Amino acid sequence: MSLVSFNRYGIWAIYRFEMARFGRTLVQSVITPVVTTSLYFVVFGSAIGSRFSQVGGVPYGAFIVPGLVMLSLFTESISNASFGIYFPKFTGTIYELLSAPISFLEMIIGYVGAAASKSILLGLIILGTAACFVPLHILHPFWMVSFLLLTATSFSLFGFVIGIWAKGFEQLQFIPMLIVTPLTFLGGAFYSIEMLPPAWRTIVLFNPVVYLISGFRWSFYGASDVAVEVSLGMTLAFLVVLLLVIRWMVKTGYRLKN
Repeated sequence: MSLVSFNRYGIWAIYRFEMARFGRTLVQSVITPVVTTSLYFVVFGSAIGSRFSQVGGVPYGAFIVPGLVMLSLFTESISNASFGIYFPKFTGTIYELLSAPISFLEMIIGYVGAAASKSILLGLIILGTAACFVPLHILHPFWMVSFLLLTATSFSLFGFVIGIWAKGFEQLQFIPMLIVTPLTFLGGAFYSIEMLPPAWRTIVLFNPVVYLISGFRWSFYGASDVAVEVSLGMTLAFLVVLLLVIRWMVKTGYRLKN
């Protein structure tokens, strides 16, 4: 299917509907990351930052900013995309979408595009909040935006997979709460993996979140725990795997048509 044959009206309708839902809770959506980010700076910046002022030559308060943005990006992308596709399943309106003159690829673009847009907006809000506490310097703005877009899209696709897989609201929270959040904390969001013992340093390299956070932090300060080429490759590989999973779900109608 070429770009010119895409049902742009269908994509826009889904995107606009999802963004309108976000607009109805805009105040809560904005206040929550601002308060949470402020608390992280109070707790981590003051309590932990007082014990060591710099990490890899970067002031600790500034060092944790990319990790804070990534933590929010992961959770918000998954939450928005999973709820966006699960709610039509829950209400039964998914059959209207499946019978509409719109392909599943176009449906994915609408839902994932809206989820990624919302999470990127919240990520920028967190950056703005962080700038009130520490001076920010983005060494590679192009790569910062690239990692932001790739990560938001990848985890929105991940959330889309969870939304299709989930049979209840409890399962929507299971993976973000019990898997993604712990992996983020173990992925160097608030410390450098170089600070870990050698054995743990090897173990955390099997955590895919390490590469996402490391690449994003490199775009700020030019320093990372993992080579930026490896981080970019792992991010793209994660995105491709998710696209293949969704393609399989579409072909088999997994938990969509029954």
